[in-house]
Amino acid sequence: MNLFVEYSLVGLASGGMYALVALGFVLVFKGTGVFNFAQGELMMVGAYVFLAVTQMAGLHWSLGLAAAVAAGFALGALVERVVLRPLAGQPTLSIVMATVGLGLILKGAAGLAFGPDQRALPELLPRKPIFIGDMLLPGGIFWTFVVSLAIVLACLAWFRYTRGGVAMRAAASSPGNAYAVGINVPAISAATWGLAASTGALAGVLLAALNNLTPHLGDLALSVLAVLIVGGLDSLAGVIVGGLVIGWLQAMTGAYLGGSWREVMPYAVVLLVLLVRPHGLFGRKEIERI
Repeated sequence: MNLFVEYSLVGLASGGMYALVALGFVLVFKGTGVFNFAQGELMMVGAYVFLAVTQMAGLHWSLGLAAAVAAGFALGALVERVVLRPLAGQPTLSIVMATVGLGLILKGAAGLAFGPDQRALPELLPRKPIFIGDMLLPGGIFWTFVVSLAIVLACLAWFRYTRGGVAMRAAASSPGNAYAVGINVPAISAATWGLAASTGALAGVLLAALNNLTPHLGDLALSVLAVLIVGGLDSLAGVIVGGLVIGWLQAMTGAYLGGSWREVMPYAVVLLVLLVRPHGLFGRKEIERI
């Protein structure tokens, strides 16, 4: 029983990190209706900005974190203005392929600027193991979970209870009505992309601090597709639940069925969810009048 609880805690803690990575996808999809395949690369760019400020410039990690968030926001807003806005009204496939191409460009640029070698980031969070009775929980995973959950909950509260969050929801659900009541829809769209990229930058820094940083860090973002499908592409609450569910499933299958099942079981659950609720556990069901 102690081993079961220990594996469960590690899985749930890992799920919090999944939720933070998935948050950027949901913010963009919820705000603009676009699935951003370049979200992982925006995450990676934030981690490299942190590396440049802390190790190359020798500044404190707090300044590096602030620079990563600011650079992420600026880059996200720039992508929306330069890449996405000119494609407004074009087929969805064109927009999706634009984000795929953007991701490849960012990955190649990072490889040219910093090289393909792995880089170690400064230790941001305590890594001392945490003991709960006889059970051990890695400190790095635990504190990453705490920070990730706090960021996701803050974004959820911001969307629900602030004027900016309400404006984003209004612009996403009905741009025409949002224009009619005085909401600057293009500015809101740019801010949504900026917010998604800045949360991605935070996720990238936390991920790279736990592991190592390479230009391929963004590839890890696509591993949260199961989280997005289970929770719902447009649900911030679903991000939390989906992350916890997938993290726990991976820990349990890896512990009791072996590593080869670790990546299979979550997608078996995804298939089941798609058959029962195609829009996810918390996603909004689209109803169209014909």
